[in-house]
Amino acid sequence: MRDLLRPMMFMSLVLLVPILPFLIFGAQMNAWIEHWKDEPRAAPITAAVIIGLLASDIFLPVPSSVLSTMGGWRLGWIEGTIVSWIGMNLGAIIGFALARKWGTPFAAWFSKPDQLQRMHDLSSRLGPTALILSRGVPVLAEASVLLMGIHGLTWRRFLPPVLLSNLGISLAYAAFGDVAEQNQWLPLALGVSIALPVLLATIVRVWMPK
Repeated sequence: MRDLLRPMMFMSLVLLVPILPFLIFGAQMNAWIEHWKDEPRAAPITAAVIIGLLASDIFLPVPSSVLSTMGGWRLGWIEGTIVSWIGMNLGAIIGFALARKWGTPFAAWFSKPDQLQRMHDLSSRLGPTALILSRGVPVLAEASVLLMGIHGLTWRRFLPPVLLSNLGISLAYAAFGDVAEQNQWLPLALGVSIALPVLLATIVRVWMPK
């Protein structure tokens, strides 16, 4: 319980981040959002930004859950899912290819040793299935891709679990964002999309040593 208390307090604060601006500047925020949604170039710009950021996920601390939720909110669940899926796949493929080429030094540069060790322990028991189980967990998702690249996993064994799990994650968050748009739940949706991955990471952190 102690291991979960501090992250839960942190998540409570995190939930306030997207909600506070709407509470303080509600009318102005809603006006800006409606204006942006009416812009003809808003949809393609949003799609390009989401894909670009998700593709750089291996290099930057990108909140993929938030971006996928925003994609569903702005583009609808179908297009949002496609955009999120493309971006997440590009990020995983880039990281995997670079790890295969440059090996351990590259992985150590973008992931901590203890994170790689945790994924090594999990992958030694589950193999490529570990890619599916870790895709929605911050940090470990990237570590799993790098680890599989280091060990020279073939593309044939790497791509199916990654593509499938990324599709499920993209669909879930994009659909959530679409529902949030229809019900005017954007602040809450952003808070949940931040808190859920943190909760998953906390649970894994407690469970993995066991």
